[in-house]
Amino acid sequence: MKNDKMKNQYRVNEQIRVREVRIVGDNGSLVVPTREALSMAREQEVDLVEISPNANPPVCRLIDYSKFLYQQKKRAKEMKAKQVKVEVKEIRFGPQTDEHDYQFKLKHAKEFLEEGNKVRAYVFFRGRSILFKEQGEVLLLRFANDLEEFGKVESMPSLEGKKMFLYLAPKKAGSQKKSQQARDREAAVVDEKKSETPKESTLQIDEDIPVNGGMLANAKISADALKKLTETE
Repeated sequence: MKNDKMKNQYRVNEQIRVREVRIVGDNGSLVVPTREALSMAREQEVDLVEISPNANPPVCRLIDYSKFLYQQKKRAKEMKAKQVKVEVKEIRFGPQTDEHDYQFKLKHAKEFLEEGNKVRAYVFFRGRSILFKEQGEVLLLRFANDLEEFGKVESMPSLEGKKMFLYLAPKKAGSQKKSQQARDREAAVVDEKKSETPKESTLQIDEDIPVNGGMLANAKISADALKKLTETE
């Protein structure tokens, strides 16, 4: 059925009933009468396949129709394979979830986000536990903060009936936040380079920046005063 649907998607040979067509190929394109295009197809022992019927004139190719259908199916399959299927994974909490259960669910949420899935976390309030909705909101905000390196918040906690939801989307590859250890190492390297760089004893002011007051003006006055004091001595 699928093959028949694809076959009927294109007009071929005598099914093409327009006055002229544009034939495209590796050597460019050529507008010719449809009768002449059919003759060219017969000479080359291929088919005249209309690939863009809405163009003016319609665009055709001289190609074996079976080969053409195979290429189209292969291209469609490749495009489908490239499409990333994003699933929404659910994480359920109670308003008084203990620490061990929290860490267990946090671990799973990290895995879901790293796999490219979205996470819908919610706190379910059973009976009179709705009185602890503020506690549930704090729990979800902590959850979002602990997953900051792996996902971004799509919507803040919101109460819908007896459930309070929080939605998280995975961060793009390469955009994950650096760990604290990595940031500390980079800061240490920068501090080390600064300590090795000799400090200049003169005050430099960019002449291209207008000095109309403020900190730059005070800096210039201080520099002029220091120069006069040096000359006096």
